[in-house]
Amino acid sequence: MDKRRIGIVGGGPAGLMAAEMLSARGHAVTVLEAMPTIGRKFLLAGKSGLNLTHSEAYARFVTRFGAANEHLRAALDAFTPEDLRVWALGLGTETFVGTSGRVFPTVMKASPLLRAWRARLEQQGVDIRVRHRWRGFAPEGLQVGTVQGEATMEFDAVLLALGGASWPRLGSDAAWVETLADRGVGIAPLRPANCGFDVDWSAFFVERFAGAPVKGVMAHSAAGTIPGEFVVSKTGVEGSLIYAHAAALRDTLEQNGTATLVLDLAPGRAIERLAGDLARQGNKASFSSRLRKGAGLDGVKAALLRECFPDVSAMTPEALAAAIKALPIRLVRPRPIAEAISSAGGIRFDGIDAAYMLKALPGVFVAGEMLDWEAPTGGYLLTACFATGRAAALGIDSWLSNRSET
Repeated sequence: MDKRRIGIVGGGPAGLMAAEMLSARGHAVTVLEAMPTIGRKFLLAGKSGLNLTHSEAYARFVTRFGAANEHLRAALDAFTPEDLRVWALGLGTETFVGTSGRVFPTVMKASPLLRAWRARLEQQGVDIRVRHRWRGFAPEGLQVGTVQGEATMEFDAVLLALGGASWPRLGSDAAWVETLADRGVGIAPLRPANCGFDVDWSAFFVERFAGAPVKGVMAHSAAGTIPGEFVVSKTGVEGSLIYAHAAALRDTLEQNGTATLVLDLAPGRAIERLAGDLARQGNKASFSSRLRKGAGLDGVKAALLRECFPDVSAMTPEALAAAIKALPIRLVRPRPIAEAISSAGGIRFDGIDAAYMLKALPGVFVAGEMLDWEAPTGGYLLTACFATGRAAALGIDSWLSNRSET
C-alpha cells in the first residue's frame, strides 16, 4: 500500500486511537496537539481512577447515548467495552470491575497506560507534534500555529479530533466551531453535559453546608428515579447523582425555564411508615429531635428540608413525611460549560457519511466529542471516543484506498 500522509488534529483518545490504526496500516501519521503534552484531559480523568468503560450488558450499554444511539452503534459494535479492555491489556494495563460495574485500571492511574500507548505510537512511526495549534484551512492544507510561527502543512487526509467545549484549559475550547460552520458544516449548539446546577440557596445554608455530601438518597427527574449521592456546593448541587440527571434537567430548563430535581431523603422507608414514626414523637421534643428519631434525618438532610420548606417544623406528620419523600430542589441554570465533565452538541450526524467524513469537506474526517452526542459518566464517554476514533481511521484508510484505485 502506498504510504499516504495523514494529519490528525488533537492528541486525545479519539485522535490517538486513529493514529494507532492508521500507522499500523502503513500510513505516515502526524498528530498535531495544541497543548504542551498529549492526553491532558485523559490524565485528568485518571486522577479519579480512569473509568475506561462499563461492564453492563452490551445491549444496555449501547442505549446510553440518547438520540445518537443508532449513529454510534456501528462504531461501538466494532470496538466494544470488552475490546477496549483487551486493548488496554495489550499495553500492559490490567483492568477490574468495580462495585458499580465501572471498569478501571488496577493501578487506578492513567499515566502508565498513556506512556505505553505513546511508546507504541512512536514505535509505529507516528510523528507527535505538541504546541501545534490548528488555525484553519489554507489552500495548500492546514494552517498551523507553532512556537516558530505560522506554518502550512499538507496531508492526503485529515482527521479532526478536537473535543467539545468542557475543560478548555486542557485544550477542548471549541475554537473549531466557527471555522467549520463557515465551511458549511452543520453544528448543533454546544451545551454542558454531566454538569452541576445553580440553586438559589440562602446565605445561611451556604455558610453552614457548602461542601457537605448528601448520601443515601433517591433522585427523580425525567431521566427516571436513580439512587446515589451528591454534594451541596456554594452555587448549587454537584456530583454523580446530579450528573445522572443532568441531560434531562438541562433540557427541561431550556424548554420550560424551570426544572425541579425531586429527592427522596429516606428511600428505605414507605411514606405511611414514616408518617407513623413521626406521629409517635412527642410534641414537647424539639423539631430536630423529632426529625432525627422519627425519620433518621439530621445534618444536611434536615437542613435541606428547612431550606425548601421554611415552615417545615409546623407541618403535620403526614405532610412532613410527604416532604421527606419528595423534596423539590428547584434549579436555576446549569453550571458553565467550561466546568462540565463533557459537552453535548457538536457536528451533526447528517453532515458526515458512514466513514465519518464531512460531507462539506471531502478528505476531512471527524471523531470523538466534536460530534453531536452525549453520554452519562461511567465509562461511556471514553469508550465512544475510542470507538469513533477507530471508525474514522478505517474510514480514512478506505477513502484513500478508493482514491488510489481511481
